[in-house]
Amino acid sequence: MSVQRILGIDPGLRVTGFGVIEKEGSRLAYVASGCIKSNDRQSLPERIATLFAGIGEVIVTYRPDQAAVEKVFVNVNPQSTLLLGQARGAAIAALVQAGLPVAEYTALQVKQAVVGHGKAAKEQVQHMVVRLLDLPGAPAADAADALACAICHAHGGQGLGALATAGYRVRGGRLIG
Repeated sequence: MSVQRILGIDPGLRVTGFGVIEKEGSRLAYVASGCIKSNDRQSLPERIATLFAGIGEVIVTYRPDQAAVEKVFVNVNPQSTLLLGQARGAAIAALVQAGLPVAEYTALQVKQAVVGHGKAAKEQVQHMVVRLLDLPGAPAADAADALACAICHAHGGQGLGALATAGYRVRGGRLIG
């Protein structure tokens, strides 16, 4: 059985979370996680450069085989959505430049895969990340979201334990038949 190393990214302009896991068969193992932070005093191009370089360092350090990035949702504030989109673009560019295949998942898909329903609170996601990866404590929220994204990818983006979702639809954040 081959081991796949997956890098999950939770993009943000101020804080971008990253999480690296390994998948061997149905077994998941924690490798590393953390946050890449930019300084509020930096210009937007400098902050994007910080994010790009930080993800590059993570790739060189942990040598993932593939990557998963959380998709941007449309925010109430259009300016915030645009800034988040730029951070996400920098993250994807760093991943693609390194030659990694990149998968994208919505927050709903990530929560469905990790917690079992798409309306889960951040604390529930953190708790399940700790349980699924047998961690001694909860990682920072952004790192936990990135690990959750990697777990979602490891499960094929199809829900907790890679349950088949064909023929189902989502209502209220839950799969229904």
